[in-house]
Amino acid sequence: MSKSSSEVDVEPGQAYEHSGKNHPPGKTLKDRIEALKNLRPYVSLAWDACPRLVTAALSMRFLRALLPVAMLYIGKLIIDDVAQALQLQNSFASLSERIAAGKFNTLIALFGAEFGLAILADILGRAGSLIDTLLSERLSNAATTRLMKHAATLDLADFEDADFQDRLDRARHQTTGGMTLIIQVFNQGQNLVTVISLAASLVFYAPWIILLLLVTMLPTFMCESHFNALGYAMDFKRTPERREMDYIRQTASSAETAKEVKIFQLNSFLVDRYINLANGFYAAHRKLAMRRAAWGSLFSAVGTGGYYIAYAYIAWRTLMHDFTIGDLAFLAASFQRLRGLLEGLLAEFSSTAGQALYLKDLFSFFNTKSRILAPSHPLPFPRPVKRGFVFHNVGFKYPGSENWAMRHVDFELRAGEVLAMVGENGAGKTTLVKLLARLYDPTEGYITLDGQDLSSFDPQDLRDNIGVIFQDFVRYNMTASENIAVGKISEKHDETRIRRSAVKAKIDKLIVGLCGGYDQMIGKGFRNGVDLSGGEWQRMAIARAYNRQAEVLILDEPTSALDARAEFEVFQRFKDLSDGKTAFLISHRLSSVRMADRILVLANGRVEACGTHQELMDGQGRYAELFELQASGYR
Repeated sequence: MSKSSSEVDVEPGQAYEHSGKNHPPGKTLKDRIEALKNLRPYVSLAWDACPRLVTAALSMRFLRALLPVAMLYIGKLIIDDVAQALQLQNSFASLSERIAAGKFNTLIALFGAEFGLAILADILGRAGSLIDTLLSERLSNAATTRLMKHAATLDLADFEDADFQDRLDRARHQTTGGMTLIIQVFNQGQNLVTVISLAASLVFYAPWIILLLLVTMLPTFMCESHFNALGYAMDFKRTPERREMDYIRQTASSAETAKEVKIFQLNSFLVDRYINLANGFYAAHRKLAMRRAAWGSLFSAVGTGGYYIAYAYIAWRTLMHDFTIGDLAFLAASFQRLRGLLEGLLAEFSSTAGQALYLKDLFSFFNTKSRILAPSHPLPFPRPVKRGFVFHNVGFKYPGSENWAMRHVDFELRAGEVLAMVGENGAGKTTLVKLLARLYDPTEGYITLDGQDLSSFDPQDLRDNIGVIFQDFVRYNMTASENIAVGKISEKHDETRIRRSAVKAKIDKLIVGLCGGYDQMIGKGFRNGVDLSGGEWQRMAIARAYNRQAEVLILDEPTSALDARAEFEVFQRFKDLSDGKTAFLISHRLSSVRMADRILVLANGRVEACGTHQELMDGQGRYAELFELQASGYR
């Protein structure tokens, strides 16, 4: 039997959303350290996206990492050579004699070497920037693609959950705004190699200087790490407000809402609401930024003090003739460069730890698993359906709800029949369709197809054989041909099939009359798009159902936007199309469901009656009452 939704275990990737922690994720040191584990799959994601770009980026960074210490050391040799030449300047009558004697050969070679290294550094820097740009773009595309593919594997219940929407929003934000982190990670590796090479040279002269640097810079590192974590915790907590801001921004400026916004004069209301949310964000970020700046300035002064202590020591050793002038220049420049690199490295490491917290959102989303899975050995979908679907004492609660959407539902959808379902709003009609298509599993009871539990079939195979049009169908901003092709996207190049579906839905004449015909962009979302009326969009959606050529057809309020004549024509064609197939029809217009073989009446999530139109009219129950109420409106 199907596993009820209440029995499903929470996936590891979902745990921290509902873990019951008394602090936001990332606020403790343990959270920050654990977040660094996300760097490994992140780098793997970059490698999978484009291994050649990753290899090139790392190779160039390794070469660039060794250039600073090489150039500094050549500079030391140049200074020492110049100082020695100044001491011997009276040994020769003129500069030309000294040049002729070869006294400047070494100096010229050193200048040439440093010039060559400078050119190489410039070339590597520009080439590296190009590679970084390309890599960041490829990684962003790869992460977005993976997110889209993974989202397609998740359950409808996930997308109807607000907490999941928060997690999805944070994950989506990482695929668009967080992919430069890979460049930051690679830069840290480059700087680390440079630090090691500079530290090795300083250790040769004064080992304690390295320890001094680390001690004076540790407070700055801890400060940055702390405030990065606070920033993430604040962003995490305010995800719902950010989603609301995005919603308000879209509502205030989208074509779909423009008419009502203007008629109801909602612009000022929406702007004020957006400003209130934005001001809350600004106030929180401003407070955090001011605290960060104050503490950062204090600890930076400590680091600067450590630098000048070491600088004074090097100068004193030079005055004592322990170091040459070249040594002084080399050590002063190396120490200053090392200080800057260490300070930057520690700050970047802290920033990386903070960014890794955001990566947790991305990989947490990737770790979210569907709970409606195919069995290890799924049964093939019956072609044709021989017995039909049977609901056995089915009950269902939406996740997070204590109320039953339906309960104790027993009925049969027989093979080859058209079963209509009627009922007032909230009776459970659309919920029943979702269960039939296994977008949800029952909370209790089970559903069978030809005597086999629906959980015995692959959900994708089941849905591939069901053509369904919901009342809130999607209006795709695509070409007319593509709008129909989405019904069976694997056959998108079969023009004959698409045109035949358009004819059946009585939308072909409209499409042919468009400037671009079947290649005309539909919808106002893009340039040169042509919008359709509500009824025309509905015909387009019905054409998708025809294009699917499925074993089971489900129409959920398919004609709500059509006039009476058009509705009658659609149902007549639906009757022809469903000949020999199993069909499920939901409609509020009871005059339209008379063509069904049987009619199911739902009330308060239960099956109240079932029979033909005449049987239900003779029974003088809810169906007869509703039918008479609707009929009286036409008298």
